[in-house]
Amino acid sequence: MEHQIFRLYGIEMAVQLLRPGARWEITNGEFTRWDDPRPCPSMEEVYWMMEEIKDFEKRIPTIWLPEQIEAFKAAAHQFEVATA
Repeated sequence: MEHQIFRLYGIEMAVQLLRPGARWEITNGEFTRWDDPRPCPSMEEVYWMMEEIKDFEKRIPTIWLPEQIEAFKAAAHQFEVATA
């Protein structure tokens, strides 16, 4: 059984790759704070980078141990319960 787990995929990693070291905050899909001399990336740039990250991760032939998969499932469940 194959399991696809994305560990790099997300807004934080996308912004880090686009503007390393920038200080920022996002609320409701909009930058609400940008503390960096470089221009703030657009959300379109961020979403594009996220798709690039996902495509990259899909190409990695990772082999997970059963206990690692269970740990990821448990963490995902805890997140779902916490955000419900």
